[in-house]
Amino acid sequence: MKLIINDKLFTDNTAELEKDSIFVISKQNAQYKDIAINGGFKTILAEELKNYIDMSSIKVIGITGTNGKTTTATTIYNILLNLGYKVALQGTRGFFVNETQVEEYSLTTPVQLGNFANIQKAIQNSCQFFIMEVSSHAIEQKRVQGLDFALKIHTNITRDHLDYHKTIEEYIRIKNLFLSDENKKLINVDDKVVKYNPINSFSYSLDKFSDYKVNKYEFKNGMEVEFSYKDKNYTFFSKMMGIFNIYNLMASISAVHILTNKNLEDICKTLKNFGSVSGRVEVVSLNPLIIVDFAHTPDGMEEVLKSFPNKEIICVFGAGGNRDSAKRPLMGEVASKYSKHIVVTSDNPRFEEPKEIIDDILAGIKDKSNVIVEENRTEALRKAIEMTNANSVVLALGKGDEATQIIGDKKNPFSDKEEILKIIKNR
Repeated sequence: MKLIINDKLFTDNTAELEKDSIFVISKQNAQYKDIAINGGFKTILAEELKNYIDMSSIKVIGITGTNGKTTTATTIYNILLNLGYKVALQGTRGFFVNETQVEEYSLTTPVQLGNFANIQKAIQNSCQFFIMEVSSHAIEQKRVQGLDFALKIHTNITRDHLDYHKTIEEYIRIKNLFLSDENKKLINVDDKVVKYNPINSFSYSLDKFSDYKVNKYEFKNGMEVEFSYKDKNYTFFSKMMGIFNIYNLMASISAVHILTNKNLEDICKTLKNFGSVSGRVEVVSLNPLIIVDFAHTPDGMEEVLKSFPNKEIICVFGAGGNRDSAKRPLMGEVASKYSKHIVVTSDNPRFEEPKEIIDDILAGIKDKSNVIVEENRTEALRKAIEMTNANSVVLALGKGDEATQIIGDKKNPFSDKEEILKIIKNR
């Protein structure tokens, strides 16, 4: 990848080196360092890129967590825009600058050069804030080294990416590593496994004592939440649903308050007309009620499923191939705990056989009398919709707003939302 700073070319690819260009060394390309040096090129460490870009005009916010990163990042982005700030957002859904999508879906967190390239674009567009999702891969691979964070935000730590980190203990350690310095931090103190440096730390919660503490909440056509800060109570309304989204919105409100020192009343007002984030508990149809969500871990699924206690849940889901296979039966177990009907289907099988992935899921479901297996995801959605009644909700989980289905090494066009709308139209 290339980055131009003051007419000087920086690259992390030796094949892109030109006269007077600089080779940027990271954990991913360190083995090619000697090629650059022997070619007579100057080399720098990726974390030194900050010495070449004046970042004094922008505040970088990093959000990590198993679940809620995208919703929290997007909500902070929308609140800041509503308050009149210029803002950039980088994450799973792409790269946005001041309400314009600049890049499509990408890695949750790009490599170092990609981060600095996007920050440079944000600065060029007069952005005052740069919001980014920070994945566990990015922390372990040191993709965020060199970035000075104005605020680090922690949402939660549950189970994910064990195909990469191997053990839950290592995954937790990596997540907590991001919170070990003296940067300003905002922590969900209800999380039982979070460990962090208390210096410059702020907290939010529903259960434990914290700086931003939820006192009570009610769900009715969305949510109404009361919370306290320094012995004063505040209330906000949102069209979002689910206790997990109370956490996400509390993180967002608290973060904006810490970063801007704006009145909490003004911050809360911005949420009133803000709907769901694309692909995150997104209502695709009201009649019948159909919702898509990105939940792809046992904990993520449970948070969504338990948010509809008065509905007959029809759950449609699969699991990604060439990823943590041990979570699959746990996902099946969670689905069976809350659902009236289950439709097990294909997700992104990659190089695994969909049937084998499905069999792993089924191993966690003891009573299979309410289970339908349909490998074709479109047909699975169709069968789920055919079972709906006035008191049901179809929850299509796992892919959220993804626009492709990965089979082998090919990304085939596929959107849960688009398929659902086609099925409804042709009913």
